[in-house]
Amino acid sequence: MVIILLLFDDSTSEFYVNRRHFLRAMSTVSIAVPILTACGSNSNSSAGKSSKPAGGDSSASGPSVSFVHGVASGDPLDDRLILWTRVTPNEAAASSISVLCEVAEDPDFESIVLAENFVTGPERDYTVKFDAAGLLSEQHYWYRFSVGQQQSPVGRALTLPMPGQYAEHLRFAVCSCSSYPHGYFSVYRMIANRSDLDFVLHLGDYIYEYGDGEYGDNAGRLLDPSHEILVLDDYRRRYAHYRSDADLQAVHQIHSFITVWDDHETADNSYKDGAANHNQGEGEWSERKAQAIQAYFEWLPIRPPTVSEDSIYRSFRYGDLADFIMLDTRLEGRIKQLDNPADPARADARDLLGQAQKEWFKNKLATAQNTWKIVGQQVMFAQLQLLEIQRLLPGVPTNDFSPLVAVNMDQWDGYPSEREEILDFVEENTIKNMVVLTGDIHSSWANELYKSSAILTSGVLDEPLGVEFVTPSITSPGFPDGAAEAVSAVLPVVNPHIKYTDLKNHGFILMDVTHQRAQAEFYYAENIDLADQSGVESAKVKTLAVESGSSRLKEDTTLSRPKV
Repeated sequence: MVIILLLFDDSTSEFYVNRRHFLRAMSTVSIAVPILTACGSNSNSSAGKSSKPAGGDSSASGPSVSFVHGVASGDPLDDRLILWTRVTPNEAAASSISVLCEVAEDPDFESIVLAENFVTGPERDYTVKFDAAGLLSEQHYWYRFSVGQQQSPVGRALTLPMPGQYAEHLRFAVCSCSSYPHGYFSVYRMIANRSDLDFVLHLGDYIYEYGDGEYGDNAGRLLDPSHEILVLDDYRRRYAHYRSDADLQAVHQIHSFITVWDDHETADNSYKDGAANHNQGEGEWSERKAQAIQAYFEWLPIRPPTVSEDSIYRSFRYGDLADFIMLDTRLEGRIKQLDNPADPARADARDLLGQAQKEWFKNKLATAQNTWKIVGQQVMFAQLQLLEIQRLLPGVPTNDFSPLVAVNMDQWDGYPSEREEILDFVEENTIKNMVVLTGDIHSSWANELYKSSAILTSGVLDEPLGVEFVTPSITSPGFPDGAAEAVSAVLPVVNPHIKYTDLKNHGFILMDVTHQRAQAEFYYAENIDLADQSGVESAKVKTLAVESGSSRLKEDTTLSRPKV
């Protein structure tokens, strides 16, 4: 995507369950990637201590397989979790493989509470996805998969508090944008090293579609396949390649993920009907998009969609503390980005969310009962005013700088009427404590949210309508040295609602939330060029917080304490 300023070319449904269900009924949705249904096992057939070897059936070894892509969990609710693995046949491709999944209350599997058998095969790239229901709220579980006596690594997962139940403290990581060739996944290792997180919120660009050498310089990490990915087998191979990374496996093994896609899971600057990086000779966009979505649902620990087979927006409730509203600003309803920021059509009512998702979003905001309304989405929501910034940058002649080329039409700035509609709704309905979490632009931002008229006309800004925290990237490149510092210094001068930026460092946001305040802590990796990430530490930390009932950002607040 075209990043703001003079950068570079980076060329629903709701899954809320009212009450805990102790029947593990798994629905098979008629889409390309259904949840696997169990093969004749009873829900509690292996409850209690297991007398069998760790692999399950001691009398049969099963086909020779490996679990080279680790395990993962995701989409946690108060009574269930999605559990995932991928079985790799070590021999000629098998038509089907029987896989056992066990869930226990302890890491030694002495108290197994669920055990289900599944069949997987090449039609789903040998992935296994189990919606493990009937679990207790706010409890850690351990899970593993086995084929005969061959066993996966053991994963750990945590269920959420029940909706409406008092929840004192929430702590989760926010991340996005991991370009494999641009460095090692130090940031994933940093997140994995924090054992007290409730989950990880991944806001997209989990993979990139480019081939070797097609996206700037790299750190010597080559891709598989080496060419740009276009068809189902390509996307599957790219996910498999990413998931072979030890640091990415480590963070999935210890924490559940809540994910949404951005553009690079399909192609750069994608929208509903196309993409900037989908070119003539690369087939029909509808086919490429469908195959990219199929691979995404095969390889990510996410529930299959229920609105339509390409819908990903959904919501979660964390006790009485936070409502999570996960949006798709990319494929659900977005119309093509304008090429020219001066195009008069920019002021028109142009869809970014699509009508159905937009009405769903408004309803979620209006009916959210918890203290915080946390919106997870892809592209920067806040305005970026750049008309006068060229006068403030040292060494940049005014006649060499055009403010128009600095506007990023891929962000909400390219769809300002829809943003104003959302902010009008927030204001008119007196919606408090809205926190927008964003990825996409490989840099860190903390913004107070106002309607455009307030920013353009006010010398002193009134009370904000919400706040936005933009997470830095895992590895994808930001501003170069020198330019990053210069731009960060002058941005707030003409953008008083922008309270913090870091435009080059890689890292993640740790969100620490109580009923009194929501705090964002920006942690940065000291180095993403080292293969050994076992002892990786953050180089620096920046903290900002917003108190309940107010949307004013406070900088350099006290660092939060880990959850006990």
